[in-house]
Amino acid sequence: MTWASRSISMTATRTGMFLRKQLWIWPIVAVVMLSMIGYFVRGAIESTIKANVSSGLQTLLNLETGMLEKWFEVQESAAEALANDASVRKTVYALLDSESVEASNQSESELDLHKILARELAPSMSAHDFVGYMLVDKSMSVVSSSHTALTGERQVTEYAEFLERALHGESFVSPPFPSVVMMKGVDGRPWIGVPTMYACAPIRDASFQVVAVLALQIRPEREFTPILQLGQVGAAGETYAFNKEGIMISNSRFDEELILLGLLPDRTDSQSILQMSIRDPGVDMTQGHRPNLRRSEMPLTIMAADAIAGNAGMNVEGYRDYRGVSVIGAWRWLPKYEIGVAIEVETAQAFRPLMILQRTFLIIYGLLILSAIAIFVFTLVVARLQRQSREAVIEAQQLGQYTLDEKLGEGAMGVVYRGHHSMLRRPTAIKLLHTNKVNDASIARFEREVQITCQLNHANTIAIYDYGRTPEGVFYYAMEYLDGIDLQNLVGKYGPQSEARVIQILLQMCGSLFEAHSQGLVHRDIKPANIMLNRRGCEPDVVKVLDFGLVKAVDQTDGENKAQQGSMSGTPLYMSPESIQAPMTVDARSDIYAVGAVGYFLLTGRSVFEANGIVELCQKHIDESPVAPSKRANIQVSGQLEDAIMSCLEKSRAKRPQTARDLSVLISKCETTSRWTIEDADRWWGRHERGSQTSTPNPSAVNPAVAMEVTMDQTMDQTMDPETAEKKTAE
Repeated sequence: MTWASRSISMTATRTGMFLRKQLWIWPIVAVVMLSMIGYFVRGAIESTIKANVSSGLQTLLNLETGMLEKWFEVQESAAEALANDASVRKTVYALLDSESVEASNQSESELDLHKILARELAPSMSAHDFVGYMLVDKSMSVVSSSHTALTGERQVTEYAEFLERALHGESFVSPPFPSVVMMKGVDGRPWIGVPTMYACAPIRDASFQVVAVLALQIRPEREFTPILQLGQVGAAGETYAFNKEGIMISNSRFDEELILLGLLPDRTDSQSILQMSIRDPGVDMTQGHRPNLRRSEMPLTIMAADAIAGNAGMNVEGYRDYRGVSVIGAWRWLPKYEIGVAIEVETAQAFRPLMILQRTFLIIYGLLILSAIAIFVFTLVVARLQRQSREAVIEAQQLGQYTLDEKLGEGAMGVVYRGHHSMLRRPTAIKLLHTNKVNDASIARFEREVQITCQLNHANTIAIYDYGRTPEGVFYYAMEYLDGIDLQNLVGKYGPQSEARVIQILLQMCGSLFEAHSQGLVHRDIKPANIMLNRRGCEPDVVKVLDFGLVKAVDQTDGENKAQQGSMSGTPLYMSPESIQAPMTVDARSDIYAVGAVGYFLLTGRSVFEANGIVELCQKHIDESPVAPSKRANIQVSGQLEDAIMSCLEKSRAKRPQTARDLSVLISKCETTSRWTIEDADRWWGRHERGSQTSTPNPSAVNPAVAMEVTMDQTMDQTMDPETAEKKTAE
């Protein structure tokens, strides 16, 4: 072997030994290799994602435009059918013959013709959801209309363009435009400029010449806009339509945000339809930036400019939308109707997997570098740490080591203490079963309550920490300690609550119940006493749902369930009709009925029904329709919240919200949802609850465990048939 060969061999050996000893070098090597791999992987993934996104956008755009064109065809067909109806044409000919008579001198027979035309059109208009009509002759004079103010008008500018097309023999649907007569808006108030559109069809005489146009009025928000809203993608995608002036002719999903940005007037009835121009502000306004140009001076967005030019296109590289947000999109122009349809998704949402991948690589890079540093430091102290680790073995404490501090309450089944874990020192509510009153059934129910509650992890469901049996044979479990107030005492002490606060409470209840229902569990005893309002983690108004002791699994068929067949379980004031008539059939919608009853109680301070006995009360739940909260307590309640609560109290389960999440979505649409702020809650707790607890706690108002105990004690009465329970109550 030559000297050069030996030198190379020795160098390789020393390099290998160095690398084996200097372990911190390997993470750096991994960073370099990962960077190279990441570069190629990122490119491949980006290409794949863009291809998939493009395909998805194109498919969705085809679907949306297809549905829209089909809807247009249906409206056109309906208009043509009416225009060709023999009786309608006969009446139209008669009206056209009498058109020369001045409106002020109209004969009684001519007025009858207007009524006859309205009567002939009414059935088809009702069937196709047309809200008005207009008959226009060849001189563009309005011969007859459902809007009397229009009758006799000539050459109405807003109608000229689409009427001319119809007079040339074309049937079509006009784009939405502002009404020229007084109409009721979405808020129910009449005003001029309400978005409207017309389905037009020519009326021909016996020689097939166009003599008039029948235009049937459509409200865009009823079908046109909802069809476009079906194409919303995720939380930041939307589908909308616009006209050749670049004005949005359907509603944006970001109307609330547009009001906050100053792009729409700050009014309750403010909408983007016919108000928002599709122009590029040049900056992302959602990030606090403001453009330097007036809206009318801004250029159309890349999408709008290309579509109005008559093109169909797609852009997955990113461009700014009318808010200045970076989006990707696909668009198409419909020349017959002179509207464009666009689907746009925020770039951040569309390429979220790619961004996650990038962040993942960055985190891995950082972790590898930190690992290199940590390993380097570790090599210096490893010997000392190994020696200390042999001497630092600590024996773990056993579960169940709790110290009982004070007794909170006692019931027939057990006693509840406030305590803490011997090691963690965490305040805990500890519930013990009385050993002298325990039987197999009570132990089974006790265990089942713990097991079911432990499966639920929602922040608004009470948490179980531990469960066990002491050496003395006492069964216990430990749960989180709450020092708030239940809703029964809240209303009893402070009266009915504000609508905004009730909404926040109901939303949290829905969150807890949705998790339980998703696992096939029905609570069966939702009532104000089982809902605690607390301060938790410095957060005010945190709701906790308690007492899962009466929970029923939807598919439960165990012996306990069979033994209770035909008996009621729950609290009569808040029980649904089916839980009274057929307890074995209760499901998630039975809990939703109770949530509506709780919301009713919070708003009015009174239960849904009041009666002299349980039998009468149950009969009212089955047969009697509840009085709306606003009428019951003479209070102001928004229509949305009142409708949501009354829908929960429907006798038929099919008419109620089908899930707790459906109810949550329904409630969250109320205008007052955000009016109860964290500052309001903090002020309320500081004013009413701080330092107000007495030295002798009220078991049903201070601690959830005691409230649960009270419910379990009452279950014996509630699981009887109504007559027996009523007698027992009277005794």
